Amino acid sequence: MHEEIEFTIEETSEGMSLTLLHLEKELQKIRAGKASSQMLDGVKIDYYGVMTPIDQTANISTPDGRQIIVQPWDKSVLGLIDKAIQAANLGFNPKNEGEILRILVPPLTEERRRDLVKKARNEAENAKISIRTIRRNSNDTAKKLKKDGIPEDEVDKLEVDIQKLTDDFIVKIDKVLELKEKDIMTI
Repeated sequence: MHEEIEFTIEETSEGMSLTLLHLEKELQKIRAGKASSQMLDGVKIDYYGVMTPIDQTANISTPDGRQIIVQPWDKSVLGLIDKAIQAANLGFNPKNEGEILRILVPPLTEERRRDLVKKARNEAENAKISIRTIRRNSNDTAKKLKKDGIPEDEVDKLEVDIQKLTDDFIVKIDKVLELKEKDIMTI
């Protein structure tokens, strides 16, 4: 087998793996009714002139399924963290207790759960679109290899392998989505 074909398969697989990883990270941000430190991922504060994720300025813990505790290492940024969490519009308000922020995570209503499932499905569909784009780009590369003189049967096998990878990753996306939906809908 030509190394261009092996490289194309590796590149396709790697791109699809990164897409799946990205989907998993995005789904972690969608809360499923229980408190999680990942709920605050993406929230940043202006820490001495640098936009810094709050998990790099504070200890974030979840003592139980209903609350998140944020304890900054530098007490002077407590107010900044409070404002940043409120500005992120995550659906809860932190309570400033002087040394820590206590965030009570409200239970999800049935309507809110359905909205979160829609959001999760949208993220999964975006991942599938990304997978199909990677497939299209890989197939374009395969066609170029055929023009460059690689034997037609090897290029045809490459296209079959690309489609198999695509199908495998679409199934993985569906499984990840199914687990997240189950997690969201479980009370």
